[in-house]
Amino acid sequence: MDKKKILEDGLLEQYLLGELDAETRQGVAAALANDMDLRAQFDALEEDFERIAFENAVEPPKKVRDALAASITDTTEETPVRTLSNTNTQRNTGFWVAASVAAVVAFGAVWMYNQWQASEENLKALETQTAALQERLSNLEANYEETASRYQQINNTNVVPLLLMGNEKSPSSKATAYVNHQTKEVILNAKGLRVLDKDHTYQMWADVEGEMINMGLVKTDEDYIILRYIDHAESLNITIEPAGGNDHPTVENLISNVVL
Repeated sequence: MDKKKILEDGLLEQYLLGELDAETRQGVAAALANDMDLRAQFDALEEDFERIAFENAVEPPKKVRDALAASITDTTEETPVRTLSNTNTQRNTGFWVAASVAAVVAFGAVWMYNQWQASEENLKALETQTAALQERLSNLEANYEETASRYQQINNTNVVPLLLMGNEKSPSSKATAYVNHQTKEVILNAKGLRVLDKDHTYQMWADVEGEMINMGLVKTDEDYIILRYIDHAESLNITIEPAGGNDHPTVENLISNVVL
């Protein structure tokens, strides 16, 4: 077979990998036997394939190694040794090189898939973190806008600030009410009130001609609370009531009041 055709058609590689039909394989084998330069190129190609296979070899798990070793031992004991011809040796060498290259390619594909999966998981985690940060930022912006609005309301020139000090029932308690009679708004800062247990709450009342009218529940975990404005109120009063509030004040639990 012509040397030029063998090189141009890549027949050496196919011969090494055992991919040629019988007639072509015989032609290449004859050319290798008669052309030392062609034979040297084939030997170099074979060395390159083997080097690539060994450099990228992946050590199998111990169980696989043990099973393979046992299989080889059993085969050695049961199968008579026979001498392979030169053609069969080349075919087997080509097969094992091809198998090694295929294993390397398969391993690379699995590695790339695992890397892609890890990247997908990292991307999802990053998206989740970003969404959480955006939500926190939105909440901070909302809280800031609400706080700024409350500051504007309590700093209005028409606002009357009223200090409600605790009595003997709760001497350390303190709250500040900001009343705007023009806009009919009441804002309370109750941070100075002591924290109650879960079964009780504070409630504010407006005294109008001796009648106590509910202005709303007082939460101690908020900076500014908007309460109901009551016309003609003569005083503001804070009592301790059962959780959820009461429809009438528990007078004996009055802890603070201020006259308007």
